[in-house]
Amino acid sequence: MLESYHVTYDSKVNQASDLMQVGKGPECTAISDPQYSMCQLALKGLPSEVYDIEWDLIMVDAPTGYYEEAPGRMSAIYTAGMMARNRREGGEKTHVFVHDVNREVEDKFSREFLCEGYMKKQEGRLRHFVIPSHRDDLNKPFCPLLGTKVDSCVLQVLGKDS
Repeated sequence: MLESYHVTYDSKVNQASDLMQVGKGPECTAISDPQYSMCQLALKGLPSEVYDIEWDLIMVDAPTGYYEEAPGRMSAIYTAGMMARNRREGGEKTHVFVHDVNREVEDKFSREFLCEGYMKKQEGRLRHFVIPSHRDDLNKPFCPLLGTKVDSCVLQVLGKDS
């Protein structure tokens, strides 16, 4: 069964720079349920079922976001990342896909809040991230160190397991 819900987005593309700075604050980098987050970027008006599901895959391809006065994807990208980090099933990971990463907002916000260190692949305008739960280790950094991903790739190229 397919269910859909109407979502109201409160932010506009022209607010992206200000929201990027807000998103770097402690109220936004603390791992918490986005439904109750104090972060201005968190989408709080979704039905409770959306927050309660342990998502295996999240696709960000809305709202429109292609002109300055349009609702932007800043909150959708941020919330997708927090839902992935907030999974109760500690060992599980969430695959997050962001479309239209050729646009500035989608590019910058996905790199910042889904983290370059969790990025697995980009194909054209679609970017794929795999984000682990942070609930079992609240001291885990919001984003992994970039060197960790690079070192892992280098070891694989050299034929060594990491």
